[in-house]
Amino acid sequence: MADVKPGSYVSDTARLQLFIDAVTDYAIYMLSPEGLVASWNSGAQRIKGYAAHEIIGQHVSRFYTESAQAAGEPARALRAAAQTGKHEAEAWRVRKDGSRFWASVVIDAIRDDQGTLVGFVKITRDISERREAQLALQRAQEKLSYAQKMDALGQLTGGVAHDFNNLLMIISGHLRIIKKLIKDDQRGLQAIDAIDTATRRGETLTRQLLTFSRRQHLSPAVIDVSQRIDALRNVLSNSLGRAIQLTTSIDTGVWPVEVDSSEFELALVNIAVNSRDAMPDGGAISIAAKNVQLKAGDVAGDLAGDFVALTVGDTGSGIDPEILPKVFDPFFTTKRIDKGTGLGLSQVYGFAHQSGGTVSVDSELGQGTRVTIYLPRAKTAAPAVRPNEPSAQEVPAGGLVLLVEDNPVVADVSATMLGELGFGVETVGDASAALRALEAGKKFELMFSDIVMAGQMDGIALARVVRQRRPDLPILLATGYSQAADSAQNEFSILRKPYQITQLGRAIATVIAQTRAQGTGNRKPFGGSDKHLI
Repeated sequence: MADVKPGSYVSDTARLQLFIDAVTDYAIYMLSPEGLVASWNSGAQRIKGYAAHEIIGQHVSRFYTESAQAAGEPARALRAAAQTGKHEAEAWRVRKDGSRFWASVVIDAIRDDQGTLVGFVKITRDISERREAQLALQRAQEKLSYAQKMDALGQLTGGVAHDFNNLLMIISGHLRIIKKLIKDDQRGLQAIDAIDTATRRGETLTRQLLTFSRRQHLSPAVIDVSQRIDALRNVLSNSLGRAIQLTTSIDTGVWPVEVDSSEFELALVNIAVNSRDAMPDGGAISIAAKNVQLKAGDVAGDLAGDFVALTVGDTGSGIDPEILPKVFDPFFTTKRIDKGTGLGLSQVYGFAHQSGGTVSVDSELGQGTRVTIYLPRAKTAAPAVRPNEPSAQEVPAGGLVLLVEDNPVVADVSATMLGELGFGVETVGDASAALRALEAGKKFELMFSDIVMAGQMDGIALARVVRQRRPDLPILLATGYSQAADSAQNEFSILRKPYQITQLGRAIATVIAQTRAQGTGNRKPFGGSDKHLI
């Protein structure tokens, strides 16, 4: 448009055109009844990238994505505006350079005095930043809601886990006694095996729930990822069956990670079993590990730093995009009731996050699935050789054990196991009684205490008092669930309930050997000034 000299007459139409052309935040342009561009303002050039001479006379469909064009969206929008007088929408639009932006679009129909359609006015605004802000807020709200849901689940799980594991302890402990009593009764032995299987499944379910809710007691240690995967390969091959081809690809020099080794192995098994179930007719599973340096925003959780990426991929059926966001939710499963609990990937999620990392899943229908666990690099190197664990037969039996357990039935089961390991047992029900027993001067070879107990002092507080006065006395703690165990895992050996006699034997042998290796030079008489702690 020609420049207007100051003081000259400007018509309303020209004045309006000057105003429209000066607008840069909005693309404002006219369309013919057929949808051809008839005018073009500076805002349209800024937002869409076309100069006026490049676009006037072109059809408006040029600004739509290919999928929108194929669906007939441009013609539908003009038809709606012609019928109702206005059409409004938010959708992707395309610039001259091919880039996309999220647009707010308004199309107004223009008619003459006789009501004949003479064209359209179209106003487009780039609202990509507003949309990103809305999506970021939505993601934050969803993340908060999910965290609140998981926290509620964790509190519920933690509240029942201790009692539930005590029940499992009672069941599994008495099964051993019953098995000895019925001897060769085959039907009875089959019933015991069925109960034992159910008990172990209950133990696994509780453990997976606690891991998911990040309330599982972990015993982290620095491990060599390559060595641990090699050691697990035979177990995985046997679990997956002959129809599944298992391959591993571990980069040279993969960094060590500090994790609970049993939870690490369980996570790999859970992912591999899920992959196997997605390939009923056979297929391939690959396990790869490599070093990665993450920046905030690379993966979920905004992690940054040195990580080991452990990826399990398969050639299975893939996961429907609609259910992909739910795969880590507890109890969510697409398998039959007898084929899955929906807690396998939940355990993987909990393990990764409790270890300071995260997990992501990438899947496409018919193309398989890739699950990647990101674990932070350990600050120290892994031991060159994994230390040998003592066996139950190495327990220096024959001494007296002080058993501290407030559940009489659990105490009975534990005392029976200790007796079978060759120990004498004195059982007390709380910390106060334990301190009185120690003050009585009896020679105990070990104190074995539950962590969660009624009274003013729990098992950890008791252990700290005892260690101060009797540093020569080996101490072993047990728990079905306790957040307090996290603060004491570097101070004391902790045995997870429910435990088997072989696990108890190994734990006792280890703690006695460690205590003896530390020497007894700091032994103090028990009693005295710490009685007020009771």
